[in-house]
Amino acid sequence: MLAAPLLDALIDRSLEEDLAGGDLTTEACVEASARATAKAVARKPLVACGGDVFLRVFQRLDRQVEGEVLVADGTAVGVGTVLWTVRGRARSLLSAERTALNLAQRMSGVASEARRYAEAIPAGSSVRITDTRKTTPGLRGLERYAVRVGGAHNHRDSLGSAVLIKDNHIVAAGGIATAIARARARAPHTTKVEVEVASLQELDQALAAGADIIMLDNFTLADVKAASARVRSAPHGRPLLEVSGGITLERIPELVAAGIDVISVGALTHSARAADIALDLSL
Repeated sequence: MLAAPLLDALIDRSLEEDLAGGDLTTEACVEASARATAKAVARKPLVACGGDVFLRVFQRLDRQVEGEVLVADGTAVGVGTVLWTVRGRARSLLSAERTALNLAQRMSGVASEARRYAEAIPAGSSVRITDTRKTTPGLRGLERYAVRVGGAHNHRDSLGSAVLIKDNHIVAAGGIATAIARARARAPHTTKVEVEVASLQELDQALAAGADIIMLDNFTLADVKAASARVRSAPHGRPLLEVSGGITLERIPELVAAGIDVISVGALTHSARAADIALDLSL
């Protein structure tokens, strides 16, 4: 989860986006003295995520709003489950409603998608499902947390957290061997070097250059199996083998059986549907 100052800054920006001109409807229709209670209710099955963020949105608008997280993050719930409640000035609850729901629905949607992929890994396997940097701008910290809540793992958080040599790096450096050699010479000694390859020929170059991790990008199942066999027989130690591109739930078992170590899935974040959560208010 984001550190408190970063989370508050994100929430404040989101509230400002919605309330820069005030809330004309609420201010016109609702008395300033009115008080209310609101319940966040799951309209479809989901993995709950973002309860603390949900509450924090209301409290950033009005410090006197109180609330409870009734369902812990990571809990799978059914239709009609009351997830979180808030109570306080009716105007505050109405004005913060959409911002709170937008963030919590997004987080619960990502957590639900991550759970589906994590549960597709056959029992007893150590293969990891990971996310990618294909996240919503500004929401990476929340989406990365939701991925973990769903039972999957995080890849590198930012460009400064790991060396991952991709196709355009290879072009710019003049080849796989050159890119890996420069990374070895210039990156911190604690950093592993990962390289993305698009063919078995590039795989052989990455193996010869001593990559620590090799990402197979958009490989067919037959080529994944061939790559796994070559990696297992590598003379200088076995690098970790990652696969990405075109990953679906249906492919998970066959990829695990092919002998890979990591499956990275951009869809965990870039294609996750927002969870269906409603806010029911009562006086």
